[in-house]
Amino acid sequence: MATEERSSPAAESVAPARGKLGVMVVGLGAVATTMIAGVEAVRRGLAKPIGSLTQMGTIRLGKRTDNNSPLIRDFVPLADLKDIVFTGWDIFEDNVYESAAHAAVLDKETLGKLKPHLEAIKPMPAVFDQFYVKRLNGTYVKKGKSKRELADQLIEDIRAFKKTVERVVMIWCGSTEIFMEPSAVHKSVENFEKGLLANDAGIAPSQIYAYAALKEGVPFANGAPNLTVDIPAMVCLSKKNAAPICGKDFKTGQTFMKTVLAPAFKARMLGVQGWFSTNILGNRDGEVLDDPESFKTKEESKLGSLEYIFQPELYPDLYKKLYHKIRINYYPPRGDEKEAWDNIDIFGWLGYPMQVKVNFLCRDSILAAPIALDLVLFLDLAKRTPGLRSIGIQEWLSFYLKSPQTAEGLYPEHDLFIQSMKLKNTLRHIMGHDLITHLGLDYYD
Repeated sequence: MATEERSSPAAESVAPARGKLGVMVVGLGAVATTMIAGVEAVRRGLAKPIGSLTQMGTIRLGKRTDNNSPLIRDFVPLADLKDIVFTGWDIFEDNVYESAAHAAVLDKETLGKLKPHLEAIKPMPAVFDQFYVKRLNGTYVKKGKSKRELADQLIEDIRAFKKTVERVVMIWCGSTEIFMEPSAVHKSVENFEKGLLANDAGIAPSQIYAYAALKEGVPFANGAPNLTVDIPAMVCLSKKNAAPICGKDFKTGQTFMKTVLAPAFKARMLGVQGWFSTNILGNRDGEVLDDPESFKTKEESKLGSLEYIFQPELYPDLYKKLYHKIRINYYPPRGDEKEAWDNIDIFGWLGYPMQVKVNFLCRDSILAAPIALDLVLFLDLAKRTPGLRSIGIQEWLSFYLKSPQTAEGLYPEHDLFIQSMKLKNTLRHIMGHDLITHLGLDYYD
């Protein structure tokens, strides 16, 4: 069979995307300003939304012979780009135009054409504590006697913004916080709220943002490797208040390539002895990751993909002795134009060794911006979908993330192609269409 049995139609229950979608961005740095400027450029016909699945991707419906592959944005009721309204918080007072110019991702000519629109978006003071991001010194920050007061100030910001739009989604585009392990304060909403009052050190700023969003029923995406919504307290709030969550860490350059190459080696039963990865980048992200505590958070996020893809417990002869090493080096002259080097020592028939070397000269924010856009649009869709909005974790959005969040006890899928199938089948499912299995035997009956 080319397709599975049709599930009961659900399209009528997905609410339409009426009115304005408010997108609240935490951290108006390189990634966020590149996304916002890009949306403005696309709105005005100055550029194409390349890299965005929601804007340029298609989805096959039915058999291959049906020739039915509409654009995803025509198939599911996504918010139109013209209906998106941006706001956000940052630790510096620069407006989006000034921040984008400082980030130097986009050329001056492009920014110049968008200047009036970008200048109008000014940040709100951020919740920030240098203890959690050692290399930054925020000058535009909220004040409060407790973390509870800071959370309440964020809730006030959310409520004020809600009055200007029909729906709201929040996304973390801020810097990587120091490595943290889950603790007692994260185990329940009650514990978390007590921790807010007590200024518990286990509660980082990203968690305060997530708490404020989920308390207000606002979906939340975590684009960094921080411990944020991947704790029981946030999962509980997400389900209780029908506020979908996903995380974590935008899958942009090197890990993106790993989740393409590793499945290929595994599919062909080629062994891997070692995988050495190094990066140089010079943007704010690189500066933050120059701190060992923040690097530890990123390292944990980047290391996990190969372990789950290769499943060494099932294929010990091929992957049990894999040596995986990652390095990130801050190199200011490179700016946002990150360079990633991978040396992969593989072996094949009769154990004979071979090597694969990858040199990816990428642009970090150019790759991350369409991911951020897709996540907010899909989270808004999930919020309007009865079968998705109250389940908490949106695992079908793993496609975009280095460390996909899953239900407790469930290992994450890192294979990019499995993730893509999971995403598109979820869209088919909520719209009442057949799921694609690619079995295809009925073509030969």
